[in-house]
Amino acid sequence: MYIQQLYTGCLSEAAYYIESNGEAAIIDPLRDIEEYITLAKERKAVIKYIFETHFHADFVSGHLDLSKQTGAPIIYGPQTTTNFPAHISKDGEVFNLGKVSFTVLHTPGHTIESSCYLLKDEAGKANAIFSGDTLFVGDVGRPDLSSGDMSKEELAGIMYDTIQNKILPLADDILVYPAHGAGSSCGKNLGPNTFSTIGEEKKSNYALQSQSKEEFIKVLTDGLEEAPKYFSMNAKINKEGYDSLDAIKAKGLIALTVEAFKNKLNDDVIIVDTRPVDIFTQGFIPESIFIGLDGRFAEWAGSILPFDKTLLLVTEKDKEEESLVRLARVGFSKIEGYLAGGFDAWQAAGEKVDMIIEVEPDELAMDIPHDPNLVVVDVRREAEFAEGHVKDAINLPLDEMVDVASIAEFEENQNLYVHCGGGYRSVIAASLMKRQGVHNLRNVTGGWAKIKEEKGIKIKKETSALN
Repeated sequence: MYIQQLYTGCLSEAAYYIESNGEAAIIDPLRDIEEYITLAKERKAVIKYIFETHFHADFVSGHLDLSKQTGAPIIYGPQTTTNFPAHISKDGEVFNLGKVSFTVLHTPGHTIESSCYLLKDEAGKANAIFSGDTLFVGDVGRPDLSSGDMSKEELAGIMYDTIQNKILPLADDILVYPAHGAGSSCGKNLGPNTFSTIGEEKKSNYALQSQSKEEFIKVLTDGLEEAPKYFSMNAKINKEGYDSLDAIKAKGLIALTVEAFKNKLNDDVIIVDTRPVDIFTQGFIPESIFIGLDGRFAEWAGSILPFDKTLLLVTEKDKEEESLVRLARVGFSKIEGYLAGGFDAWQAAGEKVDMIIEVEPDELAMDIPHDPNLVVVDVRREAEFAEGHVKDAINLPLDEMVDVASIAEFEENQNLYVHCGGGYRSVIAASLMKRQGVHNLRNVTGGWAKIKEEKGIKIKKETSALN
């Protein structure tokens, strides 16, 4: 028996390759499936099953393309309805893989169809559970992402029953392999590790402690931040189906000359610049939206970019395909090419360029007492802002800046100093602001991590928001 976790950092997502006696199964595959097919070929195995733990909301699964290329069936748990061929399993149904087997455990709560797959070894002993978004390291799946008509409290109550009846009875030595790690928005407090054991979770996971159903519902539903806006779109795509990744590549990996690129620009086209943050700020095509590959690219792309607009790409050399694939992972398919030669070609052609002025925190400290029109714009999440921020700063979380009205409230005479936690989100924010005609801004390099160390800047905490 062979198990390999395939972890994708920018989505905090774990897919799994399990193999026995020349047969393999893939659990929760990403949309770009080459890694799974290559791994099976290298190990001289045949992919027999594609297991899905639920309809994922934070990425588009590779189940359809993988099934088409391998002939392996797509397997979901009970109470699943799809618009494509799939095997809807029964609770307790067993699937043999070589000399090992998987038992389906229907574990609703995160979603109604959520299911785990219990792996038993060659001797029939339970070895590992692939828990999807039901059980994380240190957490369980949030109950407010269901596409049905149930409330988060109702789903939290169902999750309580799942934990009591399906998870807690499992043996302590069973390995736990979840679908996500720290940073994922599918839970509210995921631990730093990407695997655990049932015994360890019984000791340390707040959701597995002794408590009443009412107490569990309260602790699970309290403090949930709003889910990223693209989650409902991705869940819908996973349920209904999508264009193949090869088709998206064929349309999107077209090298455009500067002139051809310009000819495509109109109100229904968005330029997405995926270059590193420190390169983008030095110069970019006017009205471009920055989302660098070196940050949580897919999550911010899904949260900020509209799905109904055409996208054109500006990337570093040889990063065109990676940019497209990572956009496709969260459901973008209307990509119609990239700028050949990148920003350098645009600049060499004598076209107009824009840039973002950057300042160090010490310059911000010097400017605050002397500029009555200075406004600090903090684009971190509300909870981050509450824990500490520059006195009199405005909190405008980045994911709320898709609402043009929020940006339009700035006045022409204001000198805006924009920052986030470390410098990535603030440049996204600055690009959005410039796209809406707000140019009197500066990006504070290093973000809050450096600002809070600057002695000349007054800091305030919102204690009421922390309770």
